[in-house]
Amino acid sequence: MGLYDADNLTRDTIVGFLGDIFRRRGGEEYLGEPVTMAEHMLQGAYLAERQGESEIIIVSALLHDIGHFTSEFGTFSMDDTHDRHHEEAGAAVLERFFPRLVVDCVREHVAAKRYICATDPAYFNELSAASIHSLRLQGGPMSAEEVAAFEKNPNVAEIVRVRRLDDAGKIAGLVTPGFDHYAPMIQRIVDSHFESRAA
Repeated sequence: MGLYDADNLTRDTIVGFLGDIFRRRGGEEYLGEPVTMAEHMLQGAYLAERQGESEIIIVSALLHDIGHFTSEFGTFSMDDTHDRHHEEAGAAVLERFFPRLVVDCVREHVAAKRYICATDPAYFNELSAASIHSLRLQGGPMSAEEVAAFEKNPNVAEIVRVRRLDDAGKIAGLVTPGFDHYAPMIQRIVDSHFESRAA
């Protein structure tokens, strides 16, 4: 059991809750990839930071797969025959505390894979076996109608950037900072969101 009750989270406890999840469950296998769940998400954040991305993109990359930990549907495996909708589970946890951009990057990162497959013919060949398997469960490349609808999201460019970081964060042995390095950054994003709502 974790230290936090997800139903009673506040602005002051959400970062601790997320850190607790990373510590307790971060060592779990990540979808048949050569990295753990925590390594995968920390790599996304680290690569974003190294590329000079803004803090909101770094935090979005860090938290994009948090639904694998919090989802009542459980963690994806290569034996799955249906999608577990971890993106919705993650967004549901974050949406009370984070701005729409972060929540969109979490909720739409699966759709973004389908979108890029439909709009960039070379992208499919860059996907890992696990990503290809999950793509099939998630509906395959988007139709033209789905592409047009997806492109109406005002955060589409950022969602796609986070998706690219998601795909890149699967490097065995890559050393990154831990969650605590990003905790103050996450808190700044949360605080800024609450302050903007109060203004």
